[in-house]
Amino acid sequence: MKIVVCIKQVPDTTEIKIDPVKNTLIRTGVPSIMNPFDKNALETALRLKDSCGAKVTAISMGPAQAKAVLREALAMGADEAYLVTDRAFGGSDTYATSYILSQVIRKLGPFDVILGGKQAIDGDTGQTAPSIAEHLDAARLTYVLDLTVEGDKVLAQRQVEEGVEVVETSLPVLCTVTKESNKPRYATIKRKIASLKAEIPEITLADLPDADVSKMGLKGSPTKVKATFTPKRTAEGVMIGGSTPAEIAVSLLDTLAEAKIL
Repeated sequence: MKIVVCIKQVPDTTEIKIDPVKNTLIRTGVPSIMNPFDKNALETALRLKDSCGAKVTAISMGPAQAKAVLREALAMGADEAYLVTDRAFGGSDTYATSYILSQVIRKLGPFDVILGGKQAIDGDTGQTAPSIAEHLDAARLTYVLDLTVEGDKVLAQRQVEEGVEVVETSLPVLCTVTKESNKPRYATIKRKIASLKAEIPEITLADLPDADVSKMGLKGSPTKVKATFTPKRTAEGVMIGGSTPAEIAVSLLDTLAEAKIL
């Protein structure tokens, strides 16, 4: 079985600050990390590898520094890694990014299972991975908590609002994984040392001769960011009176009813 895991390098959101003048993210000096949800996806792939003897390939699209998260993936247990990078890919939105990654997967494939995190912590759209499945005409399962492969069948537990949904489908399949699915393993010292020496090939536009260039980069992105801003809070607090908890509760309910919230 062959598995590909899509990994994104993202800024550590705990260190992010907003430029008060430009209303943009201040990335200078902000460390980059592997998208946490993608790390859960990688752990899912490695568990399948442990149980089924699968080959795990990690791919990431970005500049040269994104190789850092690919080396981390190798250190955790991935068998190989590829960096997707080219100036022609710059400015890609989720649609363009998913198209480019789908073409890379076609080139490296065929794959039985494609995994990714449920969303990236910098964009929070959750669109890229499911869109890859659309480009590849593959089945897709989102918000996966547990994944089992038996032959050419996949049994997945999905997190839904009502609880947990159990779904069966056939290979190939793309799944997005939640943080509740597992606890990512730590890399061993031996693997960390090996990852530093590992060669990470780069895949550029020249390696995708059959791809449609009009679907890549800024020109191939149907969505555009017109402006960014920091939301301003204008709500004022209201003190709820009452001498006992019961009186305060009644007063609160009356206030909410008057505001037509209840």
